[in-house]
Amino acid sequence: MRRLTRAPNIAIAALWLDALQQAGYSASMQRYFLGSVAGELPPDQCQPEIWLADDEEHTGAGALLEALQNMPQRRWHCRCGETVEGGFEQCWNCGTALPAHLR
Repeated sequence: MRRLTRAPNIAIAALWLDALQQAGYSASMQRYFLGSVAGELPPDQCQPEIWLADDEEHTGAGALLEALQNMPQRRWHCRCGETVEGGFEQCWNCGTALPAHLR
């Protein structure tokens, strides 16, 4: 087994773990419940960790995780004048869909 990374919290760790498992990696989470003892133990020792059962997967899994952490975010201007950021495909103000040329 080999540690791939530490996550800042359980929610992020669960998202990373799911993406890695869906891609076929032998990933598991360790230190799932240690967040409750932060303060008793050093905080960096309480963060959830993502581990791989197969050391050979480390390079590919690391590349996938890097891509997940650095996904480009869209920013588009709606016809109503609002700026829509992130992964949203519909304007929050007027409901207009993301233009097809930006998909």
